[in-house]
Amino acid sequence: MNAYAELVRELKSLRKGRGVLAGGIGDRVGPVLRAACGVGDGDEPGTIRRKVSDRLSELAGQLPVDLRLPTLAAFAIDTEVRLPLYQDRVNWAAVRMDRDPRTVRRRVDEAINHLAELAVTAPRDRSGGRTGGWRTAELHAVLALDLPRPEVIERHRVVADQGDLRELPLAPPLPLDRPDLDVRVLYGGTLVDRGAPTLALPAPVPEDHPHDFAISFRPPSADAVRSYLVYVPTKPCDLLDLRVRFGRTPVPPRVWALCGADRDEGAEPTDRGHPHPVDQAGEVHLSFRHLVPGTAHGVRWEVAGD
Repeated sequence: MNAYAELVRELKSLRKGRGVLAGGIGDRVGPVLRAACGVGDGDEPGTIRRKVSDRLSELAGQLPVDLRLPTLAAFAIDTEVRLPLYQDRVNWAAVRMDRDPRTVRRRVDEAINHLAELAVTAPRDRSGGRTGGWRTAELHAVLALDLPRPEVIERHRVVADQGDLRELPLAPPLPLDRPDLDVRVLYGGTLVDRGAPTLALPAPVPEDHPHDFAISFRPPSADAVRSYLVYVPTKPCDLLDLRVRFGRTPVPPRVWALCGADRDEGAEPTDRGHPHPVDQAGEVHLSFRHLVPGTAHGVRWEVAGD
């Protein structure tokens, strides 16, 4: 059996039961999948889960948008769908996608074929599949709309994938990616001009070490954040924790969470997404995990009079 066919078989086996959360994960990950994910003989179970989840998430980001959610659900990579049975996760995805479970199962099969093809034709690089310098372990963001000028405050924890990490590009959420944006560093580095906002770190960060920093984004006017806030990561992101404070009045009548859309879909207000409640303080709290580079996650809301 060639590598492609063997990897399809191993992926179909892994999706059963609890997926990447299965007990005895070392025995559930076959030799071809191990090679595709950079799993070593001495890796502990937690390391195996992380490597397999990260690699499958990375490959899922190259799939058509209608195959991404079924993929993350099938293998229990998405934390919202860590259900014990594969069929339960299929049913969850079917509800989220407004599709029949049989359609979702067909899409999972299609996705697995694509994943295997991508894995065998685009093997991991010499860095072991690392993310080209760093990845985001945590991003906690707050959008305050009850101020004279909206403000986004972000707390980041990044992890260096290579030694001597010295600077990081700062990527504001959409629609704040504009030249007149007021950017301030609250801690963890110095703002420098590299043609785009860049954070110079106070000292080189060694490989596998974290670094924390915080920044603030303020647009020139309240209209700059009219109806949505969307993050499109350029590197893998383990956690995006997002809060939006509308204040007590006026609270938008409808709010939607955007999860995993293509950039063009998530960057503009549309009817996509699923409804999300606003609490009595006029706030929304959303958490997203395992964000794939190039996909959009965030929130949009209805504006009175639109």
